[in-house]
Amino acid sequence: MPHRPVSTSSEIIDAALYGRLERKAGFCKVLKNQVRSLSEYLEVLNALFVDPADVFWFRGHDDAKWKLCPSALRYRKSPTRLKAIQSLAEFRRIQEYRLNKAPGPKETFKWLQLAQHYGLPTRLLDWTQSLTTALYFACQDNGADGMVLAINPRDLNRMSLNDSTADVLDPEEHAATIQHYLSLGPETRVGGLPTVAVKPAWNSDRIIMQQGMFTLHGERFALDKEQVPSLIGLPILREFKSQLRHQLERVGTAEMFIFPEPEHACSHLKRRIEMP
Repeated sequence: MPHRPVSTSSEIIDAALYGRLERKAGFCKVLKNQVRSLSEYLEVLNALFVDPADVFWFRGHDDAKWKLCPSALRYRKSPTRLKAIQSLAEFRRIQEYRLNKAPGPKETFKWLQLAQHYGLPTRLLDWTQSLTTALYFACQDNGADGMVLAINPRDLNRMSLNDSTADVLDPEEHAATIQHYLSLGPETRVGGLPTVAVKPAWNSDRIIMQQGMFTLHGERFALDKEQVPSLIGLPILREFKSQLRHQLERVGTAEMFIFPEPEHACSHLKRRIEMP
């Protein structure tokens, strides 16, 4: 997919700023379009993804320099990564009796997904099928230029699994493949197992509300354009984040609406109270 400007009514990012963004996000192809409003954002991405048969996933980064690496694999030292990977067993031991509907003893992926939901570092990276949800997460910090990333998950798996017919992995149908990834240790390896795209088990209101999906990361840790050429990034400049958040709220994409837990509703309402 080209990184030249998509042909829309949006303006082009200044060359010097674009150069800095491209250096920060060198792991993906960076678009040159400047997004100042929700309508421009949707126009750019709808111009890119015109085939209704294609599947694309999106992820919002508050800072353009953040890499596509899951939380358990971000630690610099291997022993710390190992502790993060092994913490799933302890999470299961502690939480199993507390949950009304705990996953079964052999449902490792469901346990992993549940741990990810509650903030435990895992090999999973969250994605969404919702354009507006991805933009929401890219617009939280006004102090940094953000990025909305997009991939074609089928293309990713066809390359990663060396299978031209591969689709997104299903937790039940492809349990053996997924389990192989979950058995990996904390070491990175050049030419090792690449990232794969996996459907969620629909056991969480949050996943349903955010239209969540996952990539499961192997021995290469961070996903990049070498593993999936369809990976692109659309810059979300810091000066437009505030107005983009307001526009998102008008169409029902705000903390209160994409996080079902009561504390997020209270956080959302508190911010509205304190707005000037």
